[in-house]
This record gives sequence, C-alpha cells and structure tokens, in this order.
Amino acid sequence: MRVVVLAAGKGIRMKSKLPKVLHPICGKAMLLWVLDVAKLMSERVCIVLGYSADTVREILPPEIEVRIQQEQLGTAHAVMSAKDFIDPDDDVLILYGDMPLIKVETLRKVANQHKEDENDVTIVSTVMENATGYGRIVRDLKGNFVRIVEEADATDEEKMIREVNTGIYIFKGKQLLSALPKVNCNNAKGEYYLTDVVGMMSKVGVHKSDDWGQFMGINDKVQLAFAQRKKRFEILERLMLQGVTIIDPETTYVDADVEIGCDTILYPMTLLLGKTKIGEDCVIGPMARLENCLIGNRVRVISSDCVGATIEDDVSVGPFARLREGTVLKSGVKIGNFVEVKNSKIGSRSKAQHLAYLGDATVGEDVNVGAGTITCNFDGKRKNPTFIDDGAFVGSNCCLIAPLKIGKGAFIAAGSVITEDVPEWSLAIARCRQVVKPGWVIRKKEET
Repeated sequence: MRVVVLAAGKGIRMKSKLPKVLHPICGKAMLLWVLDVAKLMSERVCIVLGYSADTVREILPPEIEVRIQQEQLGTAHAVMSAKDFIDPDDDVLILYGDMPLIKVETLRKVANQHKEDENDVTIVSTVMENATGYGRIVRDLKGNFVRIVEEADATDEEKMIREVNTGIYIFKGKQLLSALPKVNCNNAKGEYYLTDVVGMMSKVGVHKSDDWGQFMGINDKVQLAFAQRKKRFEILERLMLQGVTIIDPETTYVDADVEIGCDTILYPMTLLLGKTKIGEDCVIGPMARLENCLIGNRVRVISSDCVGATIEDDVSVGPFARLREGTVLKSGVKIGNFVEVKNSKIGSRSKAQHLAYLGDATVGEDVNVGAGTITCNFDGKRKNPTFIDDGAFVGSNCCLIAPLKIGKGAFIAAGSVITEDVPEWSLAIARCRQVVKPGWVIRKKEET
C-alpha cells in the first residue's frame, strides 16, 4: 500500500495567517498527527501541498515525498498531482492533512476489508447527527451502495441522509490511474471530485465506522479546540496507564512529545510542553509550567515557570520560581520562592531560597545565596559571567557586579556591593559604615 495525504488547502475559515495544517494540537502540528498514522500504514507516504508549500515543507520528516498542486481545483485534481507516485500494482490510501483524530486501528480494518472483498475502492463512511458539509452515502432500498452525492449537488431529500462520506478511500492503483483522467468539473462548485472517481469503479465497498469523531476535519478554531481536547485526554489516559498519577485531568495539559516516569504526580493546573522529559517519583504542580525541560528523579516543582532547564535528581523548585533557558540545577539544589535563574549552572546542594536573581553564573557546590542577592551580569553591551566557588556564603541583599570571581569558602557580608574578585576563605564587606546620631528625630520635630 501507498499513502497520499492531501494538504494543499489554505483553510480560510481558520482566520489565520498560519496554514491550516500547521495549527498545533497538543504541541504538534495537526498534519504531523496524520503523518504519524500514515507511516504506520506504509513506508511510502506522499503529501500533496499547495498553499504555503515551502512553510509546510519545513516541518515534514525527510522520508515524506512531496508533490505540489499548483491550483486547488478539487480532491481528484489533488490526487492527480501525485499520479507519478501511484503504482498501478499497489493499493492507494487517501488521507487528509486536516484530519488529526484518525486512528490507525480503523484504517487497518478498512485495509483488511478492501483486501478480503477485492474491491476496486473501499469507502469509509460514518453517521453524523449534523452532516452539514459532508457528501452523503446514497443507498438503495436493500441498503446497497449507489453513489456519493456532494452537499452542494444534493437534493433536499438527500441532505436528510446522516451517513456521510469521510473522504477516506483505499483504491486499487491501476483503477485509480485509469479513472482520474476521465473526471470532469461539471458540478455546482466547478471542481474535480474524487467522489466521481468512485462512480467509475466496478466494485465499490463501504466500511461503516461508528466512531464519527475521528473523521472530523478541522476547519475553524472551534473544531481545533475540540480536537485539542480529544488528543489531550488520549495523552493523559496513556500516561496514567503507564503509572503516572494525574490528580485532575480536567486541569492538566501535556503535549504529545512529553515523557514522564512512573509514580510521578501531576497536580492541578500543570502544563508540560514541548519535549519535556520527567523522571520517576517527581511531584509537579500545582500551577507549574515546564517547557522543553529535562527533569531527573524525585524532583519537586511547585507553582513555577521553567523553560529550557535541566534539573537533576532530588532538586526542589518554587513556589514562584522562574528558570530560563540554559539553567542547569545539579542534584540536591534548592531554588525557592521568587528566585530567577538564567543561563547558569548551580552546583550540587547549593541554595537560593528566596528573592534572588542568578544570571550567567557558575555556582559551585554547597553555596548559599541569601535573600535579595543578584548577579549584575549585563553592563549594557555584554552579558558578563559570575563565578562562585564551592562552599561560598553570599549574604542577603548583595549585588555581585560581573565579571566577578568569588573564591572557595569565601564569605560575602550582607548588603555588600561586590565589584572585585574575592579570594578563597576571605570575608568581603562592601558597604558604608553605619552612622548613628542620637536624638536627631526629636530635634527635627522641634524645629518644625
């Protein structure tokens, strides 16, 4: 079998500059969901592109073949654009790039029926309460297939039919190639319908599926949200069956490529995005957002925002921490409330428990960073580095003005503004000496 995926349309009803098939569902373009299924059906997959073809091509796996439909003149015309891909000796499965909910199990049943019945074409149909926009399956009084009628060409009586053509077919390659040149555009839309090709086949089979939802084409943002919800719960169900505890699936969002180890707990209002990977026995949330992060085992992240961070085993983050791109937290690190870390490596067992900023810093092991301490890493032109060696103690409310090196075991007094390197095992104090004037307040009041 070969697979042809039609994805040339613009998707006007999406009201978006982005090509329809690139709209994400659980962090993955809807087209890629379709291609995942297509690749399970065949090693030979071709996609027909049209609108913004170069943009769509950028996300395609290298093994996917591409054909271009220069003008969007209907489904038969789109398939004709890939006629050199069709082998007369192979069956051809027709799929659509805006149908991300399709299941491989369904397609395998269709393929088996197609083979067993030796059909020239096998149509996939389903019953929809609201069949608006779909072609109808017309049957005779005995229930035998007669034809497919597109809605634009249907009579009022035919529009009452609820069994619809999903648009998915399996053709014998030879019969498809023979029929395509004979299709005309004498219809209400002036397009070349693939349904007309079906009418030219000698032996037509229909595979009727009860699961209508998987055949929904995504044409607007309302349908996109429907597909998002369906995929989200599929992902959460899979994770729970793999041993992940999800306290409230209704408020938990996990992207398609996220990986989570067993016995990890996800609390409500948690978002795991991109290619985030989480180990075992972690506690994530409530109200945590992790994007493209690598998380070890026994990590706790509470009410925090983390992007592009690497967090090793036995680390605690939050609440209300922010980890930005390039952050590496080694084992046993503690990052507390209202701490921001950017492009910095924090050594094992080091702590920044509250109200701190560490940017472009390399922090050794067993370092304490006091409340209100910041690395002043940007001089207006350059991002300058700060190095804090093992065992150093940085008191509260300090400004470390980079470039700067603080030696092993050094002690920085609270309230200091450090502008010069501090040798190891040294005490650095950089603040004005306190002056006390007794009775000054009383005299000031008397003067006024």
